[in-house]
Amino acid sequence: MVIGILQFELFIHDAESLKDKRRVVSSLKDRLHREHQVSVAEVGLQESHSVARLGLALVGSDGRHVGQTLDRITSRLRGLTDAELGDCVREVISNEDAANRTILPDPAPDAPLNQDPISHELLRRMEEHDLT
Repeated sequence: MVIGILQFELFIHDAESLKDKRRVVSSLKDRLHREHQVSVAEVGLQESHSVARLGLALVGSDGRHVGQTLDRITSRLRGLTDAELGDCVREVISNEDAANRTILPDPAPDAPLNQDPISHELLRRMEEHDLT
């Protein structure tokens, strides 16, 4: 399993209100999800009307494909006309990163996600890159 994570900031041109910002962010999130089958969420700077911080995740079995998809997405973000790409952090996590991990049985269905060692590791890496 390979997980690709991309966190990026967008400077939104001509946004005079949160409504203007939401229009741009919502449109971009929908387009990225539809065209690349990724999960996208606004993860910070929600109160700013001119800057958005988004997080994107992609799960696959081929690291090369995941990397190429993140490259295509980054290229597309650089070409936006209604926003400008700011800081961008990319990480690809693979099974090799998990080589020293102890795999425990699946948690009970009602157990919180932070009890799952794989989810815990992903959360730790996301916090490391300020993705939470």
